[in-house]
Amino acid sequence: MNTRTVWQQALKQLVERPTGVLHVDLSRVRFVDVAGVTDLAVTAQCLPEGQRIVLHRPPAQLPHILELFWPGLAAIEVAA
Repeated sequence: MNTRTVWQQALKQLVERPTGVLHVDLSRVRFVDVAGVTDLAVTAQCLPEGQRIVLHRPPAQLPHILELFWPGLAAIEVAA
C-alpha cells in the first residue's frame, strides 16, 4: 500500500514513452497485490494500438492474477 503511488507514477511514465515494446524488470519486486496488478492491466489497456509491456522476472503471483482477472490481455507479455 505504501508504494502504490510510486507504482502508479512509474506506470504512467511507461504510457508516455513513444515505443512499441516497454520492458519492465521486476526482479527486485517481491510482491504485487491485486490492486497493483489492476493498475498494470489498466495501464496496458490504455496503450496505443500495437504497443505492449513485457514483464521480466515478475513475482510468482503476478502472472496468476493477470490470467485470473485479465485472461488473454495481449498488451502484457510475461517473460521468464
